[in-house]
Amino acid sequence: MPRQDALFDDHDLPGTPQPAPDAAAPASSNAPLAERLRPRRLDEVIGQAQLLGSGKPLRLAFEQGRLHSMILWGPPGVGKTTLARLLAGAIDARFIVLSAVLAGVKEIRDAVAQAELARAQGKRTIVFVDEVHRFNKSQQDAFLPHVESGLFTFIGATTENPSFEVNSALLSRATVHVLKPLDDEEQQQLLERAREALAAPPLESAAAQRLIGYADGDARRLLNAYENLVAQIDPGLEQIDEAMLERSLGEQLRRYDKGGDQFYDTISALHKSVRGSDPDASLYWFARMLDGGADPRYLARRLIRMASEDIGNADPRALRMALDAAETYERLGTPEGELALAQAVVYLAVAPKSNAVYKAWGAVRSFVKQDQTRPVPVHLRNAPTKLMKGLGYGRDYRYAHDEQGGFAAGEHYWPDGLADPPRFYEPVPRGMELKIGDKLAELRRLNDEARRQDDETE
Repeated sequence: MPRQDALFDDHDLPGTPQPAPDAAAPASSNAPLAERLRPRRLDEVIGQAQLLGSGKPLRLAFEQGRLHSMILWGPPGVGKTTLARLLAGAIDARFIVLSAVLAGVKEIRDAVAQAELARAQGKRTIVFVDEVHRFNKSQQDAFLPHVESGLFTFIGATTENPSFEVNSALLSRATVHVLKPLDDEEQQQLLERAREALAAPPLESAAAQRLIGYADGDARRLLNAYENLVAQIDPGLEQIDEAMLERSLGEQLRRYDKGGDQFYDTISALHKSVRGSDPDASLYWFARMLDGGADPRYLARRLIRMASEDIGNADPRALRMALDAAETYERLGTPEGELALAQAVVYLAVAPKSNAVYKAWGAVRSFVKQDQTRPVPVHLRNAPTKLMKGLGYGRDYRYAHDEQGGFAAGEHYWPDGLADPPRFYEPVPRGMELKIGDKLAELRRLNDEARRQDDETE
């Protein structure tokens, strides 16, 4: 019977066909615990009930042997590679693994050639691309004709949002399945399997909860940490307590549970301290986040968001400062790059604040969602062809650079039928928006005057 492999992601050599060995063959006793506990049947899988439960999409695919191309999207250690292997085992398909980190066009061509050979032998093929988001557009496009022809079933795995990282043509030909981190109960089940496999003493409840919090839903991390812990205990120990866990994992235990309240409470405190213009408190919460194990890149992204949401055009340099800090961190890494992020934290905290653009963006999105789809006025339409010009597209458009002061006073840029267009952007009387507000007031005065003159002429 074909091997039905692991719950936990692994990384095979790029482009190498992966035959399905006998599922009954146990892993080597010298293999890591995560390898030894790899489920070899679907009913051994812990978690992902939303995909594998009765009547759910992947359960049906397994039971019916009718596979479809798909993207498996989820964090590390939740079973993306394993589910692909299980699917291959379910239909006795040739399984070809490509790592987008290592593979290129040559490896893709090799995979296509191997799939063609398998088809000639009457065998189906699954091409699994790990970290598919790392392939560029042309590399992703290389799969399209073969997915279309049915030469192979494409399965991609990614930790990034496929809406942004996978090109639309490939995305339209694949179903996205979202894999979730293991919850506390599922991790507890996994720990119990691990305890039985190692014949280890039980974990004290508090120690188990801390270990689960450390793993953060990542099965591989959980098992690796547990195996390391058990290797350090004294023979004859009756129970593993929290103190022993701390000695084993040390500083790693301070890492945040990224799905937990503490993580979100702390980032909320940082954001609110920046918004409240307190540089010292902002630095404190920033340091707390780093000390707790938060990814500096995540913090860099949040600083960029703060610059746009809470400072905006009151100080447009803030956004550039946040972007430069993020880029500096990418170049220098930890710990040197963290200073650039701290510099950005202080700048954002002391910068003048405005949420005018943030509010305007929310308001206009709500307006567009509720309003009808209004046609673009003829004078604003593009006219690249003779036919469009003949239809009057763009004919009465006033080119602002040719107008006095570079402003076409009285020109109408809204769809027809909006007699009283809403006003979304209202600058605050702080920082650069003081000048922006004055400028807008003057432009609106010129518009009102020009339109009044037009009305009098008519």
